[in-house]
Amino acid sequence: MPLTYRTIKRRNTIAASLGGVAVLVAALLTVSIAKGASADPGTAGPSAQEDRGWVATWTASPVVGSTAFNDQTVRNIIYTSVGGDKVRLRLSNEFGSQPVEIGATSVGVVLDGAQLAPGTSHPVTFGGQASVTIPVGETVLSDPINMQLPRLTKLAVDLYLPAPTGPATRHPLAWETNYVAAGDHTGDADSTAYTAQTSSWYFVDGVTVHNPAARGTVVAFGDSITDVGHSEVDSEARWPNYLSRSLDAESGNQAPAVVDAGISGNRVLNDSGGSGQSALQRFQRDALSQPGVRAVILLEGINDIGQSTDTAPITAADLEAGYRQLIQMAHARGVKIYGGTLTPFLGSNCRYHGNYGTTQGEAVRQQVNHWIRTSHAFDGVVDFDHATASPYDPGYFNAAYNSTGAPQCQTADSLHPNDLGDEVMADTVPLNWFTP
Repeated sequence: MPLTYRTIKRRNTIAASLGGVAVLVAALLTVSIAKGASADPGTAGPSAQEDRGWVATWTASPVVGSTAFNDQTVRNIIYTSVGGDKVRLRLSNEFGSQPVEIGATSVGVVLDGAQLAPGTSHPVTFGGQASVTIPVGETVLSDPINMQLPRLTKLAVDLYLPAPTGPATRHPLAWETNYVAAGDHTGDADSTAYTAQTSSWYFVDGVTVHNPAARGTVVAFGDSITDVGHSEVDSEARWPNYLSRSLDAESGNQAPAVVDAGISGNRVLNDSGGSGQSALQRFQRDALSQPGVRAVILLEGINDIGQSTDTAPITAADLEAGYRQLIQMAHARGVKIYGGTLTPFLGSNCRYHGNYGTTQGEAVRQQVNHWIRTSHAFDGVVDFDHATASPYDPGYFNAAYNSTGAPQCQTADSLHPNDLGDEVMADTVPLNWFTP
């Protein structure tokens, strides 16, 4: 694919954000915890006045977990979208079986792996206290931290868990290497104590920043193709990451935030256990409740089709009815919602079972895409299908964009995009929907 001006600008931005940490962190060396936060962090968020100018810079949709911690520190590595002059963390025990004690929390800039850039780690409080207990099924919001956070930055969110947690609420496929240490090592710049690794994010499910210049928050909402694609781990190459960098190159500090609310295996109509509640059930929490939300890009339905069977079929009409409910919910909140056409999946039945990659499943996919393109139900259409399809048979992924992450398929996964495919998908989204 030829390098366009847009691509060159984005790649320069990536190099500046990931390779120039020493330059970016200079403004982060001074921090103080903002006063006047809620005295009840378990129930109260910012006031209406406080909430103005806050946008979500990162999110990870939570699901039920099985891993438990005790006297350990989890270092969650995340990648922000926009920057700001204050930061807040949201921690979740939504799917826990018991209250979870957070003994200490810190946030700092990643230098390399589990190592932090010196002088950038800051303690985090909740209602003025270093520790907080999250009730079952609840979330807590931290006090604001006064820090100049650059955009497109890798952060470490450290959580010390002094007592047994029970099964930890998590986001299973972080597509990021995260770290675990024995004992309390929150804020350690050195990585020596972080001897264990994990591929999930635990407890942290949102980071918000105060940035009145940012043009709101755009939520990418979907399944594994949005959650991770099959991009390279630690590469920040999901299609929402590419979209965020494109908007940053286009509009700088006025760019909207882009957050990824994908869950691998997620479905529109039915809950999926470890793959989360259905889109219909989680849409309010994971999309419409994001600070500063102004638009949603929806790409979901492949798993509804693929996991359907002859005894429990999913029709195009079923999915269309689900989409209409999501559209109605978004419009009731004054939020625009853009529909993404479902990407190709013929050939994926070498790895995935049910109706993935079958002629029956393909017929439903084509019907759904026709409806998305022609119904005018959405505020706009992102034709991800057309952008990623093979020029020789549009039922298949373009070979250049096809993930090779399936050994049993020998050459290709045929369901998920690779890094280049993710970039092409992001390039399909019209930037003028979100820019001045």
